[in-house]
Amino acid sequence: MEALLGVVVFVVVLLASIALHEIGHMVPAKRFGVRVSQYMVGFGPTLWSRTRGETEYGLKAIPLGGFVRLVGMYPPDHAVDAPAPRTWGQRLAADARAASAEEIRPGEDHRAFYRLSTPKKLVVMLGGPVMNLLIAAVLVVVAYVGIGIPTPVPTLSSVSECVIPADAPADRGCTAQDAAAPGAAAGLRPGDTVVSYDGTRVTSWEQLAGLIRGTGDEQVPVVVERDGDRVELDVTPVVAERPVVADDGTVVTDDDGTVVTRPVGFLGVSPSEEVRRQSVGSALAFTAARTWDTVSVVGTLPGRVVDLVRTTFTGGERDETSIVGIVGVGRFAGEIASLEQESAGVRAASLLATLAMLNLALFVFNLIPLPPLDGGHVAAALWEGARRQVARVRGRERPRPFDTARLVPLAYSVFVVLGAVGLLLVYADIVDPVSIL
Repeated sequence: MEALLGVVVFVVVLLASIALHEIGHMVPAKRFGVRVSQYMVGFGPTLWSRTRGETEYGLKAIPLGGFVRLVGMYPPDHAVDAPAPRTWGQRLAADARAASAEEIRPGEDHRAFYRLSTPKKLVVMLGGPVMNLLIAAVLVVVAYVGIGIPTPVPTLSSVSECVIPADAPADRGCTAQDAAAPGAAAGLRPGDTVVSYDGTRVTSWEQLAGLIRGTGDEQVPVVVERDGDRVELDVTPVVAERPVVADDGTVVTDDDGTVVTRPVGFLGVSPSEEVRRQSVGSALAFTAARTWDTVSVVGTLPGRVVDLVRTTFTGGERDETSIVGIVGVGRFAGEIASLEQESAGVRAASLLATLAMLNLALFVFNLIPLPPLDGGHVAAALWEGARRQVARVRGRERPRPFDTARLVPLAYSVFVVLGAVGLLLVYADIVDPVSIL
């Protein structure tokens, strides 16, 4: 039941994200005087629609996107002095210009999108992706600040009996050849809360871990709180090869997947976790970091698609770094909601964070400078604006509008490729799903 609820929440937030994305385009377009004839959430057959003013608002059957129809997206033939079409691509462009011109009512050419200045075009086209970024930031703030996330604290959950090599399997136990762990040898116990380390007051696990790593093999005093009493101990960390951990808590690996290690002070203790509310600053910093991570993933998308094809059709192993589609993210939502060992608050925060990552992906992906994505329209507007500025600086006549209809063949090609990748992701997420559990 919980898994189904998670999937329902995912679908609702997905539809809301699509709807708000399109509002991000529609509102500034109307503000600048462009006539918006349609506002639709979804694709395919129309399930419901209603006209308000000059705009038809509706819901379509396939909830995998949406659109707003901005009248006059492409400049008409006379505005760009288009030649007679001869090639397949030119005929597509001519058809697009003709269809766009038919939508412009008599006497309303000034309300066509192509008439907007470059800054206004940028505001309209960036409105959708920016809305996804704002949605992601709000979801992260609600999760981090309003609910809280599991945070490592300097209360020990476990104390190792030995020093296990860094390259040993995760489930490997102690052997007679392993050296004794210094934490256990010094008398540290699970449940101890470290109050100070080497005279420094301890306020977080991150701080304590840094102090331990930097100690080397020197003996230092440690004060812990145990059953309400303060207990003073002396510990002598050992210098051991331990995995390098990134700021986000993930283990760093090199190009061939080998775990990167370095010699640091080691006690053999692990933290407990408590659900703690974070600051707004930390929530926004997390959003910024994940945005950059998403940019990095999108930059390597072609190679990841090739890897997905190989693992899906040759029986390879698909791991947690594989790209996933809508079905995969929906599965994640269901898995998170069904985590019985976690509190309702932790599950809610994790689900919100997952939905925030979905919106970050929509934000970054839509900025790829290829039509029909928003980034393609942004690139066309910037090119048109640059041509106008160059002409102004050189004292030349203002150039005609950029014939964006010439990009229609490219838009069709990109649409076919994206559709194929989308179907591949759906198939892979069904037959060889990625699990986060």
